[in-house]
Amino acid sequence: MSEPAAPTLAVTAEAIDAHLRAALLPSALEVIDESAAHMGHAGSNGTGFGTHFRVRIAAPGFTGRTRVASHRLVYDAVRPFLDAGLHALAIEVLPSPSAA
Repeated sequence: MSEPAAPTLAVTAEAIDAHLRAALLPSALEVIDESAAHMGHAGSNGTGFGTHFRVRIAAPGFTGRTRVASHRLVYDAVRPFLDAGLHALAIEVLPSPSAA
């Protein structure tokens, strides 16, 4: 008897947004699917969505951390999406609204 297949994680802007909100409790978050601009490039799945994303984020957990450490928190949070086909992630760490 074979094991049931594990559910496939949908690599969508909405799913990434929900996951980041739950993991990092951001004060500001925008997730943009830029896959269509990368059609034909490495990592493209040929559909025009689900492979290349931009994340603009501010989160309390970034306070006192370097940009690299903040990026690591984002990468750690989206690891399931990377494993499911997310090929490229551009991260823009925004200033916290309280720091502005």
